[in-house]
Amino acid sequence: MHDTLENRQAIIDACIEMNATGLNQGTAGNISLRCGDGMLVTPSGIAYDQMKPEDIVYVSANGEYGQNQVPSSEWRFHLASYETRPDANAVVHNHAINATCVSILNRPIPAIHYMVAVAGGYDIPVVDYATYGTQELSDLVAGGLKDRAAILLRHHGMIATGETLAKAMWLANEVEALAKMYLNLLQVTDTPPLLSHDQIDTVLEKIKGYGLREKA
Repeated sequence: MHDTLENRQAIIDACIEMNATGLNQGTAGNISLRCGDGMLVTPSGIAYDQMKPEDIVYVSANGEYGQNQVPSSEWRFHLASYETRPDANAVVHNHAINATCVSILNRPIPAIHYMVAVAGGYDIPVVDYATYGTQELSDLVAGGLKDRAAILLRHHGMIATGETLAKAMWLANEVEALAKMYLNLLQVTDTPPLLSHDQIDTVLEKIKGYGLREKA
């Protein structure tokens, strides 16, 4: 992707959408787009509805950015996400209520529903806790995303990646819906029935190319 006005505005629009749909609150979340060897990422501490395209920060692959700009405190794990997942061109991070609650329980979202497979495996894993903005958290994110397109961050929130920003947003919404299902089930039983690995394998094969389709 390129550093264009359109791409910068798309990040702002997606941030506003996250809050409008309840997927995030305040400025807790952050979004980025791959841009050449680096990325475009939301700035730190600016309300989404006050952001302008020029506020979006370009961060190089080496973690360098403009002297008068401050990227999101989570820029490290955004870069780590792109390094780990060459298929990803967008990264969405938020503190969605249900996904965050599951992360606090330190549980992956298991195969309660076949849609778990849209993240690329048998569950939506949760990585261990580390202070936000640290290299330690970045390393944990890189490990979690090696074989999943979406993960939970313990006592923190979620990350969803995608080939496009629209697909990353779609996946983030799917993870939040699965988290809500799981929390509802936990009110009935601590061990809800799950789909088997063989059943999820069938889904993983069937859903190749499944998901949000964007018009050319």
